[in-house]
Amino acid sequence: MSKNKVFIACDTSNIKKVRNIIDKTQTNKIQIGYKFGIEFLNSKNGRNFLSKIKKKIIFLDLKLHDIPNTCLSAVKAVRDLKPNYITIHISSGLEALRAVKKVSKNIKVVGVTTLTSLDDKSIKQIGYDRKINSLILHQAKLASKAKLDAIVCSAKEIKIVKKVFRKEIITPGIRFDSKTNDQKRVMKPGEAFKKGSSWLVIGRPITKGNIKNNITKLIDHLKND
Repeated sequence: MSKNKVFIACDTSNIKKVRNIIDKTQTNKIQIGYKFGIEFLNSKNGRNFLSKIKKKIIFLDLKLHDIPNTCLSAVKAVRDLKPNYITIHISSGLEALRAVKKVSKNIKVVGVTTLTSLDDKSIKQIGYDRKINSLILHQAKLASKAKLDAIVCSAKEIKIVKKVFRKEIITPGIRFDSKTNDQKRVMKPGEAFKKGSSWLVIGRPITKGNIKNNITKLIDHLKND
């Protein structure tokens, strides 16, 4: 049986904290990767640190959202870091998605659907007329048309996404308990895998407090959920 796969969100600009996260999340019980966003990449020594990471699965969560030429240029600019995954908002449009896919080489291009911090009320405020589920189905179809390698969505939408997208599904908004923080569409780890998630993205439930204990708690959740 293949191991459950989890990206640990390194949402900090502090390299000492990142080293500590990596050191204390080593386990042979589950497969671990590390997610870095614009906060870390834009920090003083973040890029240099990423360039020296070896033998780790790296998820570069840039959430690109711009015109096609800017998106593809951004991907070219980070190819030397050799990340395994990189994200782009599907709402950047089909042309931008295809442009990024064309220049990504060995990097898996991940389409971001609708952020898990948003709900139906939030997207209505932005200006969308669709409900979340309808919007995400439409976005998943676009990701499939662009031949993206993976998609990011809430675990609550996995069933919808799998109707039209057959590749990897990465799910943030994972919580061990009822504490949602700034997330609105959340699910427990074991439930998300049962729904069909390929990778979970987990940040604060692991990186805040005793990291080793939190990893043990995650493994226990996966056994018992």
